[in-house]
Amino acid sequence: MNRVDLTVEEGEIVGLIGPNGAGKTTCFNLLSGFLRPTAGTIRFDGEDITGLRSHRIVRRGLVRTFQLTTLFAEMTALENVLLGLHLHSRRGLWRALSRRRAFPRAEIDESRVILEFTGLAAHGHQPAKNLPHGHQRILGIAMALAARPRLLLLDEPSLGLSPANQDQIFATIADLRGRGLTVLVVEQNAHGALQVSDTGIVMELGRLFMMGPAAEIIADPRIKVAYLGGERSATP
Repeated sequence: MNRVDLTVEEGEIVGLIGPNGAGKTTCFNLLSGFLRPTAGTIRFDGEDITGLRSHRIVRRGLVRTFQLTTLFAEMTALENVLLGLHLHSRRGLWRALSRRRAFPRAEIDESRVILEFTGLAAHGHQPAKNLPHGHQRILGIAMALAARPRLLLLDEPSLGLSPANQDQIFATIADLRGRGLTVLVVEQNAHGALQVSDTGIVMELGRLFMMGPAAEIIADPRIKVAYLGGERSATP
């Protein structure tokens, strides 16, 4: 990545698209503390968080998911969300793991609300490994929501899903707007991401290629051809 300057406004959903190797996941890794930048500054809610460790960034309210769903496979969906409540602290997470059978009632109630919101209430007592792949992806989002984010980074949430499950994922993302969350979503499915976004960002070769209202980016002929399956106009 080189000279990428972008801003995510509070309360909006931003879709970040681009080809493989464009730098999208690298951008996420820098924002969430999994990589340290060699130059530049990362600010969150006015605070310089450049170079902070990932758990300290989560504690400030910036939470991410991953391309490959990271779940506790043998634990139930409800228990996974309960553990999400403790993602802000490594010590708290391992303490929660050690006492998984004795979660406070308030945490159980909060986790059930999150399962209801994400459409997983009926699957709360199923082991995560037994859930269909699409439900596992949504459970990953539910865990991130349990960490009480102010900015949620979603890394390829529809990756590997059927069209129907992709639609469910994007419907869930659109619903996050009603929770007052700010969302930055990286996606190969450019159309799905931009359809639910307020702002669109296009990266190419580690640089910012385009940024603006998502509706305008969808309508741009260059984006239609490159990412949305559009046709090139005929040359006279």
